[in-house]
Amino acid sequence: MALGQKSNRALVPQARQALEQLKNEVSSEIASGPDPQAQALQSWYQSGYGGEVPSRVWGAVGGNMVRRMIAAAEQSLIQNAAQQTQAAFRQALGQASQTYQAQQHQQTQLSTNPFQVQLPHEQ
Repeated sequence: MALGQKSNRALVPQARQALEQLKNEVSSEIASGPDPQAQALQSWYQSGYGGEVPSRVWGAVGGNMVRRMIAAAEQSLIQNAAQQTQAAFRQALGQASQTYQAQQHQQTQLSTNPFQVQLPHEQ
């Protein structure tokens, strides 16, 4: 990488704190696992320096973070699609209800007697 280019910046600066929290959650789960190399994450918690942590372990942390973010995005898409479908259904149902009410209103204006039948005129 060229000098002066830093690649570990958050794309959305406001999300930095949430990303750090997610990294802490994922790394604590990995550190409590059976992998002996993941135990090095304990030193990172205490000192804040992750140089002793193997890159394979940091890769596992990043991979799990990505999995969780994708799952959250998928859930958000599902919820948005469901809301849009419900809104479209309500709108269509509302239009059908309005059309039905208009037809009922026209019929009541044509005849005040609901049993009155209108016959076609003979020519």
